[in-house]
Amino acid sequence: MLRVFVLILVVILLTTAPGLATQTYSRSDLVRFQNGIIDYRSRINSRFKKRVRSKTRLIIVHTSELGLKSTLRVVSKGKRFKNGRTSPGGHANYVVARNGTVYRILDKKYRADHAGLSMWNGVADVSDISVGIEFVGYHYAPLTAKQYKSAGMLLFILKRFYGLGDKDILTHSQVAYGKPNRWFSKNHRGRKRCAKNFDRVQAGLEPTWPFDPDVRAGLLTPDPMLANVFYPAPGAFVYSGQKVSHTLETDVISQQNSAWTIAGEDYNAPNTVYVLPSGKTLAGHRVASSIGWARLPVGTKVLLNQETKQVREQANSIIKTISGRMTAWSHAGGAYHAASTIYFLPSGRSLAGCVISDWDDLPSGTRLVVGYKGPFNITKHKTAYRIAGVKFKDPKTIYHIPGRGPVQGNKVPDFSDLPKGTGVYLPLAG
Repeated sequence: MLRVFVLILVVILLTTAPGLATQTYSRSDLVRFQNGIIDYRSRINSRFKKRVRSKTRLIIVHTSELGLKSTLRVVSKGKRFKNGRTSPGGHANYVVARNGTVYRILDKKYRADHAGLSMWNGVADVSDISVGIEFVGYHYAPLTAKQYKSAGMLLFILKRFYGLGDKDILTHSQVAYGKPNRWFSKNHRGRKRCAKNFDRVQAGLEPTWPFDPDVRAGLLTPDPMLANVFYPAPGAFVYSGQKVSHTLETDVISQQNSAWTIAGEDYNAPNTVYVLPSGKTLAGHRVASSIGWARLPVGTKVLLNQETKQVREQANSIIKTISGRMTAWSHAGGAYHAASTIYFLPSGRSLAGCVISDWDDLPSGTRLVVGYKGPFNITKHKTAYRIAGVKFKDPKTIYHIPGRGPVQGNKVPDFSDLPKGTGVYLPLAG
């Protein structure tokens, strides 16, 4: 009886404790999932030369640091580097959108050029031995529940196909390394921040390695921040997806967050843009000569993969526009889904951020304001003045006029002619 009881207890623990057992799926679940994968292989750059991997030892997960359309374009068509050179694409085998949709960019048997300068357990060029998966999103923002659901099934399939275990699934930030720079005097871990927010528990995986084998072997020096995320000392905070530390959740420079902590090797890239508290913007490669890295003020926002001119224009606008690389996250950061972030869709609808589940669902041309309350609708007896008081003409008072979209108070030509149904939005502060 004792043996039976112990066996039952073990089964219960393995099937209920998160992260302690490999997730299993029914055949119908897996078939349905695989049939839902969107085949994007025909979009691969014609310059990309396909090469079958001789062995597959790892699966590497990334965060794209872009919206969905830009992610699909970059991984299939290629990207531009600091020196102006362009790549031929083929930068991932799969892309997982924030709504859970999976795109097959390159057949899993082919080598994707996704890991760059990398090493794991003494093996350099991790792209040669791994499948690459891009999650649409940012390393300082949580991935979605739908992404984790798709990740669970995709990883289950790949593990079974290649005979891999949970410890063979790593993030790009774990395997990428960099050459000496102003922060590190030797080759070091931490070149990329990519997917440091990946929650293994939500993906149905057991814990990662308890140490960095290349740091332990003396091949690389550790990055303190990443070491604390992946291999914390006993009793230290461990990221679990339920609670996020300051350095994991923000793209804003603080006493704890430096440019390196947030952006890694991309800290001085031309397409990394720093938005200072004053509203001034600086491209990464101009910070040193303009104000110096040590003088970047607390509160400076760091945006990856942006165009400086576009960021500068948007930083000075109260009403911001989603277009190209400027996603909802680029504008609002973690407040993209707050009730006080208001979206004005091209269709004429207005929605609070708290009812929008995915910024990739927002069409280009959507406008938004951050830190607002409303709408307060104008009626026959409730004028703009009665709603906003003396600030009814203020540029920070926003009018959502049917057929015209959001308009700042100082740009409304005739308040006596505002149509019925006009909504007024007022800033939370002042």
